[in-house]
Amino acid sequence: MALKKQNNRKYFLSITTIVMTAFSLFLAPISAQAQGNRELYYPNFLTFVESVKDGNADILKGVYVPDALALPIVQQPIGNPGFVSQIDGIVTQFSMAAEVGNVGLLAHNHLAGQEFYKLSVGDEVRLVYGDGKIEYFTVSELLQYQALQPYSPYSEFRDLESGVTINAEEMFRKAYRGERHVTFQVCIEANGIDAWGRLFIIAQPKTSPVIEKQFLARSVTYQFIQ
Repeated sequence: MALKKQNNRKYFLSITTIVMTAFSLFLAPISAQAQGNRELYYPNFLTFVESVKDGNADILKGVYVPDALALPIVQQPIGNPGFVSQIDGIVTQFSMAAEVGNVGLLAHNHLAGQEFYKLSVGDEVRLVYGDGKIEYFTVSELLQYQALQPYSPYSEFRDLESGVTINAEEMFRKAYRGERHVTFQVCIEANGIDAWGRLFIIAQPKTSPVIEKQFLARSVTYQFIQ
């Protein structure tokens, strides 16, 4: 019995460490001036879909927000929930969010994460799957936290709006658990600290979130195609 309790405790500590590590991603800084000066070309939506799809159904391959971002998505290596792509213009899907039925999108704030700062409540988010299927969401809220120990995987986080302090596990539940939704995550730089805080952008499903690729192919002039 004592051995079983000890094994359970080790398992709990292992899961806790993974969650905390995921929230201590040390994403490099980007200044407000650099964000404002960055110029990007946003392709036609149909062109973007064709560029990222590869025939793999149910695998996320891209995220598109009209006039804000058009970014391919890569998955994390198995067993590495702290991985974030080092390639500019690429977003990483958070495996631990997928395990609880939601979509987490991670990026360094000196790379693709710069584009996350352009998102606002009400923006339409389009997820593109490998078989050309599209899923639609709407940005509903932005959550900002200060990491009280920016470089510690055990840091607690202070909500910049309410002032309430929560731990990493509570933050994971708030950002990634619950009914199906999309969460964009990127670090906030402030006071000369690159990992000073975390920004979470939450998007909820639209009423009719899925449009199949066959419909999209017939609708080049459809109002959703930008």
